[in-house]
Amino acid sequence: MAIKIGMASLGCPKNQVDAEIMLATLENAGYELVADENEAEVIIVNTCGFIESAKQESIDTILDLASLKDEGNLKKIIVTGCLAQRYSNDLAENIPECDGIVCLGKNGDIVDVIQKVLADEQKVFEAPVCDMPLDGDRVLCNEPYFAYLKISEGCNNRCTYCAIPGIRGEMRSRPMEEIVAEAKVLANRGVKELVVVAQDTTRYGEDIYGALMLPELLQKLCEIENIKWIRILYAYPNRITDKLIEVIRDNEKIVKYLDMPIQHCNGDVLKSMNRPGNKEELTTLIKKIRKEIPDIVLRSTVMVGFPTEGEKEFEELCEFVKDIRFERLGCFAYSPEEDTPAAEMEQLDEEICINRQEILMSQQTLIAESIAEEMSGKRLDVLVEGYDTYIKHFYGRCYMDAPDVDCKVFFTAKGKKQVGEFVKVEITDTLDLDLLGKECD
Repeated sequence: MAIKIGMASLGCPKNQVDAEIMLATLENAGYELVADENEAEVIIVNTCGFIESAKQESIDTILDLASLKDEGNLKKIIVTGCLAQRYSNDLAENIPECDGIVCLGKNGDIVDVIQKVLADEQKVFEAPVCDMPLDGDRVLCNEPYFAYLKISEGCNNRCTYCAIPGIRGEMRSRPMEEIVAEAKVLANRGVKELVVVAQDTTRYGEDIYGALMLPELLQKLCEIENIKWIRILYAYPNRITDKLIEVIRDNEKIVKYLDMPIQHCNGDVLKSMNRPGNKEELTTLIKKIRKEIPDIVLRSTVMVGFPTEGEKEFEELCEFVKDIRFERLGCFAYSPEEDTPAAEMEQLDEEICINRQEILMSQQTLIAESIAEEMSGKRLDVLVEGYDTYIKHFYGRCYMDAPDVDCKVFFTAKGKKQVGEFVKVEITDTLDLDLLGKECD
């Protein structure tokens, strides 16, 4: 009988793509993939190691699953992902529940890894991070109507607070023809929405083509039949060019949504983060984007409590967020990451960081509520994701909302709807930050 393999994948969409490639490799090798962890004989925990809370979640997941060795069929736990890459020896020494620790460069050898772990032949598997495969068959871990499309790996930006370059290495763009071929395969499998991801999507192509090639890639993706939506995440503001704005504006398939992490608006704080720009430059860029693409939804993330952020800089950020009125915004309280330059700076009290996060997010909630109320009467295409038996409404996402991180549209329908179907919905009300509506002609 085939050995049963389970997977717990944590962290970002880019990590999920890595998990999906490993799962396909295992399935093609004859292993049986199971969704129920109680059935699994081997469980792969694909970890995140980006910030302290993510590291703790990864460790807690490993320890929780370890109980299945006594209670269920589980024989081995194999740890992959960023935590394994960053702390392989520490995991081997301090968490005996880990039977195999696999650095990113060995992801492509996951079949051999499992065989050796089951035979108790090896525990830690190391290889250069650049050996990690960037393409391959995938077993989608989410609903089949959308898929993440990873266009590059690693990062060259070297933000002073970020450990990713040290974990995932230098940026490596995938060849354009390889990405387009994968997108066509996904479209043929029923994917309606492609969500384009990388650590910095706007830097795509710089390393292999000598130019920023995201606009050209997007135009090729727009030519693929059966894809209805193409969504762009993680676009750095200093590389949002006029050409990129034009491509988003002029292609119907590209949803008018742009995830643009700014982290801060104060020029001095940004400089200490090793990020370019300032409030004036950001304001000019955002005004240009909104002028060229009037219905654009801008999502951003900001960081509060960075070591060089005083009360004045924090107040400037709050005013900026209030003036700009991002349609979607996330806020992180800074926490020092070892082996980063920012960790060597004089730190603010954790309580100050958390308090600033609460203040800014309370402010943003009022903005988001106001924006939601302004949607009343508008008609939107909604991608159906399911049915809520409690409130007896279907629900899904409109162009304003990315999977897993944004809001929902709840609506009544004239008949039964299928998951993955698009429905035209007239917005009638709000439900907290979500929208309520009814199907219309």
